[in-house]
Amino acid sequence: MSAASSLLTEDQFLCSICLDVFTDPVSTPCGHNFCKTCITKHWDKNDTCQCPNCKKTFNIRPELKVNTSSSSEQQVSKPGEVPCDVCTGTKLKALKSCLVCLGSYCETHLEPHLTMSGLKRHQLIDPVENLEDRVCTKHDNMLELFCKTDQMCVCMLCTVLDHKTHDVLGKTEAEIQQMIQKRRLKIEEMKRSVELSKKDADREIAAGVQVFSALKESVERSQAELIDTIKEKQRETEKQAEGFIKELEQEISELEKRSSEVEQLSQSEDHLHLLQSSPSLNSAPPTKNWTGVSVRPPSYEGTVVRAVNQLEETLSKQMKEAELKWVQQYAVDVTLDPDTAHPKLILSDDGKQVKHGDVTKNLSDNPERFDTCANVLANQSFSPGRFYYEVQVKEKTDWDLGVARESINRKGNIKLSPQYGYWMICLRNNNEYKACAGPSVRLSLKHQPQKVGVFVDYEEGLLSFYDVDAAALIYSFTGCCFTQKLHPLFSPCNNDGGKNSAPLIISPSKK
Repeated sequence: MSAASSLLTEDQFLCSICLDVFTDPVSTPCGHNFCKTCITKHWDKNDTCQCPNCKKTFNIRPELKVNTSSSSEQQVSKPGEVPCDVCTGTKLKALKSCLVCLGSYCETHLEPHLTMSGLKRHQLIDPVENLEDRVCTKHDNMLELFCKTDQMCVCMLCTVLDHKTHDVLGKTEAEIQQMIQKRRLKIEEMKRSVELSKKDADREIAAGVQVFSALKESVERSQAELIDTIKEKQRETEKQAEGFIKELEQEISELEKRSSEVEQLSQSEDHLHLLQSSPSLNSAPPTKNWTGVSVRPPSYEGTVVRAVNQLEETLSKQMKEAELKWVQQYAVDVTLDPDTAHPKLILSDDGKQVKHGDVTKNLSDNPERFDTCANVLANQSFSPGRFYYEVQVKEKTDWDLGVARESINRKGNIKLSPQYGYWMICLRNNNEYKACAGPSVRLSLKHQPQKVGVFVDYEEGLLSFYDVDAAALIYSFTGCCFTQKLHPLFSPCNNDGGKNSAPLIISPSKK
């Protein structure tokens, strides 16, 4: 403490008039500093304006400049506040404490620590009292950690010497800042995840609204068609009844007319004359037998059931189309990797087509290349997330499609099953489809796919194959355990004397 005091009690920090720490320090044109009140009173008492230090005389009272080395707003230390250790007389409030000098300083006496190169390296903290109690007496370092084993404060050297194996609480400033930075990065990561999640949610909502709107329109259209069908049958019934009623009314009219004439005839005495003058009585009355004629209500049996069945078919088709459209939004660009292709495979220059040739090319047998099975992998690999691609299989009698994990065996005969890292479906003999699920699963398809879509949801452990043109699901591997990157895998199979010469063609991404 004495070292710090001797360093900071030079005359440059004391007013030469009141011999105390500057209060509202100001500078004269000659460069000397005084308390504003002191120099003002000094000049007021004398006839000339003379500098008390260098005795320079000013004919006109000069303008005093505020000394920026100290603030005019420094406060006197109050009870409970840390006072400046250098101030004599009135103690000003300390702004900082030095962990090296073990002293506390007001703004004026703190200036050397802010300007002098030797002192600028000292560690300053918010003002505290009894700094000596915060220093390790053994190593002269700050007691910034706490040893839970010995229940005492220790310094950094203590933790690597006397308390090396003890349970010590506390972190260095660098470690704390590193922890803060990591947490800030984690916050940003979470914000980005939330933003991506929001975008995904918005996309899913939009797709869902579109699907359900289409389904709703189908239901409403089917309902309207059902109502129209029933109403049409009712209109036909009403039309039939109206025809019958009109015919009956005509007959009633004729019969009523005949009845009137008969009544008149019965009241006449000259029956022969009446008979001769009433030719209508000579015509035959209506003779239609209405006993078996009736208006039967139309039968609605099965009308609603048929409408519901038809609606079910429509909705099922729309749902399949919606499912395919949903997975197609995850379409990725896929190209073939020539370094993995079997030597008999022929790849197009753009890496989008592969077919089997009868000639074995002289290629380097690198570890990535298939040497027995006519396979080729994609350049691209995929890990957590979703991806989708389509492959044209038109005019082929045999093919294999799917994905494989990065570490698969590529040499010798290969067993296509999830156990060995392959998730595949295949065609044999033009019409035999199966999923290589270990054991194989025979697939019964209504239509022969011309284009196959492959969709993977890595996190869900789902791999699905689609007939793109029919918008129909072919097969799904579920509950898969994906732990490595996945590569799309293609095999056009053997040429079979030209019967299977058509290539597998990767469709351009629609995304």
